[in-house]
Amino acid sequence: MQSDDELCLCFHITKRKVTNYIRVEKPRRASQISECFGAGTGCGWCRPFLQRLFEQADETGEISHELPDREEYSLMRKKYIDEKKEQRNS
Repeated sequence: MQSDDELCLCFHITKRKVTNYIRVEKPRRASQISECFGAGTGCGWCRPFLQRLFEQADETGEISHELPDREEYSLMRKKYIDEKKEQRNS
């Protein structure tokens, strides 16, 4: 995933915005990343990725770029949303 790719697809929040928020604001808990334009408060898909970025920054002070590429990320989210719909309908 590139810096300008959307990490939170519900609210169109880029990875760059989230990483800058973590670097500047230094949240104490991953859940505080939601203060970055609502990241993670929509469908919930990006929460594990936000958690991963938070943990990487906490351990090293640096945030690595080890996230799926944009296309794979979007396909994984579509599957996640489809599974949630199936669970609600069953």
